Amino acid sequence: MTHHNHKSHKTTSRDEAELTVVDSPDPISGEAQDDRAQAAAATGLAAELPLPTLAESAEQALGTVSRAEFDRLKAERDQLLDRLARLQAEFDNARKRAERERTEFRDYATGSVVEQFLPVLDHFELALKATGSVEQLRSGVELIIKQMGEVLRQLQVTPVPAVGEPFDPRVHEALGTVDRDDIPDHHVAEEIRRGYRLRERLLRPAMVRVANNPNQKND
Repeated sequence: MTHHNHKSHKTTSRDEAELTVVDSPDPISGEAQDDRAQAAAATGLAAELPLPTLAESAEQALGTVSRAEFDRLKAERDQLLDRLARLQAEFDNARKRAERERTEFRDYATGSVVEQFLPVLDHFELALKATGSVEQLRSGVELIIKQMGEVLRQLQVTPVPAVGEPFDPRVHEALGTVDRDDIPDHHVAEEIRRGYRLRERLLRPAMVRVANNPNQKND
């Protein structure tokens, strides 16, 4: 009976020893314990912080960046609009100034030309008031034409050569042909209306009739 109790006591001691080994924690270094403590604290903080608060914080951060970018772009836009407005105003002023100068130059040029023709007009009016003979009137008109020709020469306006010149369609306008044996064939025989040049530019062509020389054609 006594032996049986001794065996039961040994078994109980072994079980306690095994239980002691299983329940005892593994040895952990101090640094590992600190890391685990920080991780647990962070996990607890995240668990305590509501999810909507995290989303709102991220949205606010993005909103701050977007607002700063918007303000920068708005400032650049305002600068460009201001510069465009100044350039538009400068362009309008330059256009108006150019138009004013062009008008002034045209008026000056027109006035200069008209001033030179005023004496010619005066002589025409005097001729109309004259009571002389037809021959005297003709002589007066010839003087007026001569005076007008002088004014045109001062303006560098010259007549287009016509009678006796080879027909040139660039400066002559043919109204027809006329038989003439005293003028070379295809040359200007008559001038109906005088043509004029301003320097090298043709103001109007001369209206002419062109000679048709049958003798030269037969040859």
